[in-house]
Amino acid sequence: MQRNTRQRTAILETLARQDDFRSAQQIHEQMKADGETVGLATVYRNLQVLSRTDRLDVLVAGDGEALYRQCEDTGHHHHLVCRECGRTVEFLAPKLESAMTAIAHEHGFTDVDHTLEVFGLCSDHAGGDGPAEESADEHAETDPADEDAEPEDDKDGARTR
Repeated sequence: MQRNTRQRTAILETLARQDDFRSAQQIHEQMKADGETVGLATVYRNLQVLSRTDRLDVLVAGDGEALYRQCEDTGHHHHLVCRECGRTVEFLAPKLESAMTAIAHEHGFTDVDHTLEVFGLCSDHAGGDGPAEESADEHAETDPADEDAEPEDDKDGARTR
């Protein structure tokens, strides 16, 4: 078990105030703006430790850059991420989990793990092309991949920060 250093605590406090995934550079810049004296290499090192110990979620952006977020749900979950603003919604998908396990076993795989991030535009950035927030909620309720899901925090099992 890793001990909590002052820098690690400061990183977690910085991420606790963020709603979206952030790069190591963005986290470092925010920490400097908050008056923390910590080097970028220290931020990188601590982010790696925190993600290995499942205290942070890591998302790999399209350009290959690792982005970090402190999630509300410490159990296995997935993310919907707005490509425009980075707004992130955590969700559970029990039917998807069952299907992925079945597919893995069908092909002889065991001890499987996975990550799933779904990228799109949130209701604020969808403009006239996307569904209104109300119809997006209706869709989430009737999503066939999750029709047996039990709600967690709200009617569609999603948690937002």
